[in-house]
Amino acid sequence: MRPTLLPRSTFIPATALLAALSAFGGSAATAQSPAHAAAVAPLPPDLAQARAALDKYRDPVLAVHDGYFSTLGCIEFPDGGSEGRMQYAPGGMGVHFLNLQLVGPILDPAKPQILLYEPVGDSLRLIAAEWFVPVEAAGGTRPVIFGKELQGPMEGHHPLMPEGLHHYDLHVWLWKDNPAGIFSPTNPALKCPKHGYNFAERAPRLVGHEGH
Repeated sequence: MRPTLLPRSTFIPATALLAALSAFGGSAATAQSPAHAAAVAPLPPDLAQARAALDKYRDPVLAVHDGYFSTLGCIEFPDGGSEGRMQYAPGGMGVHFLNLQLVGPILDPAKPQILLYEPVGDSLRLIAAEWFVPVEAAGGTRPVIFGKELQGPMEGHHPLMPEGLHHYDLHVWLWKDNPAGIFSPTNPALKCPKHGYNFAERAPRLVGHEGH
């Protein structure tokens, strides 16, 4: 069953938005064995430490065990960004595994809210982590981690996320080299397969937020 889409003008409180997101968490990956990540360039010490802490999630089943649930679709942005939208490079993000228990104002390098996987044959390969904070949870302050401000604020990523979920996020490509940069939201080297649940999306709109 495809998720019910919300009207663009709908306003949804933060608690309801998080509840809506959890509806997309029921489809765990079918891969049953760890997938080995491709080699990446040497990382700065803080990122290398985060990668070491998260290496166990190369096995997507262990990620599900620890509360990360698949949002089902492999996401890519073939056209990149445009005026008024996030300036994404054309490329993919992969399959998002979201841990709702970690969503809040506090960011921990060892506890990203989202893990990103690349479909490779019949398995999933861990490629990146994403730190994600709803605007309402940020409390008027732009979140920072690894010395980097999170990007946004932006609308939710339609159709797998309510557009009303305005948020900040930061993608960090810890396991897959990214020609667009380690903190780029999209990776030009990632292409979603042409079968299964795949979504070619438009970059989300930037949103105005007082104080940002």
